[in-house]
Amino acid sequence: MNIDHPLPLLGHLSPRQFMRRHWQRAPLVVRQAIPGFGPLLSRSALVALAARDEVESRLITSGTAKGWTFARGPFSRSRIPPFKQSQWTLLVQGVDLHDDAVRELMEQFRFIPDARLDDVMISYATDGGGVGPHFDSYDVFLLQAHGTRRWRIGRQKDRTLVPGLPVRILADFQPEEEYLMEPGDLLYLPPGWAHDGVAMGNDCMTYSIGFRVPQKGDLAREMLLRMADGAAESLGERLYRDASQPAVEAPAAIPAALAAFAQQAVHAALQDEDSLACALGEYLTEPKANVWFDAPETLPETLGAVRLHRRSRMLYDASHVYLNGESYRAAGVDAELIHDLADARSLPAVQVRRASKGARELLHAWIEEGWLEPMDAA
Repeated sequence: MNIDHPLPLLGHLSPRQFMRRHWQRAPLVVRQAIPGFGPLLSRSALVALAARDEVESRLITSGTAKGWTFARGPFSRSRIPPFKQSQWTLLVQGVDLHDDAVRELMEQFRFIPDARLDDVMISYATDGGGVGPHFDSYDVFLLQAHGTRRWRIGRQKDRTLVPGLPVRILADFQPEEEYLMEPGDLLYLPPGWAHDGVAMGNDCMTYSIGFRVPQKGDLAREMLLRMADGAAESLGERLYRDASQPAVEAPAAIPAALAAFAQQAVHAALQDEDSLACALGEYLTEPKANVWFDAPETLPETLGAVRLHRRSRMLYDASHVYLNGESYRAAGVDAELIHDLADARSLPAVQVRRASKGARELLHAWIEEGWLEPMDAA
């Protein structure tokens, strides 16, 4: 992608301009960001996804005698309200994991690092349906696919929530701007901007392209856990020695020298840049708990063009490549090849043929895992 080329998707801003002017800073409304855009999944296909155990789905209703209600899927068809009933919303998460066309939609947003890109959620709502005024901790692009949705947004200072509700709704929402979004229109919102989207009529579908926001504490915990096994190997078997330990009158007190020995061990482990890099890359590419891969029934005799499975997450740094929670060392021409695969999510046959024997064996192993797919047009 040419990041200096103006894109209709971004209101004829280039990706570089968008990231400088709007990303994590200011909302952006783009009329006809994708001209002629319509639902990539039918209503019935979306409802069928919501019935599957491995798909995360939620159902939110309002305006009934019970007020706001919230339920988690899977949802059989009998649990879905009638389509003529107003004020309900079905949210289906991670649709890109299950549909190639939705995965392809995410490609248009890859001017943002893959390490931050999360998934596509589809919201189906009947007239008056929505999830209430709220704010998110992550960036989001809201692409209207069918019907009309009214969005009200504002820089909300008061984050007080209505108590006792099953959903997080702002108690005193104060919108500053209002937009009616038609199919093909796009709204970008930075983290923390309060927003309320309400369906204006039935069969309203909105696609939300969301982003990962690692919390510092969670990130530290995950990396320390992943580094733990490697630390035992890298630091060796040096034993604590205390030949100068005097006799003590308070035997339960931890010796200062032992505490210092432990601190030095942890500090030494954290100085291992290779281990740190691997822990981060493995964490960022680890598939979600509801993601799995099926091994192919047959393997290609000759390796041609290949592409990453739509569920695969692949990243790289200067010395490694990471795929679905695993790390691999990569250098030289083979590293360039694997970087091309990660960036383009595919490799043409001519590049595969130029790969070393070791690189081709690795590609073959990834095909066996279901992480990589031969392309029919290879």
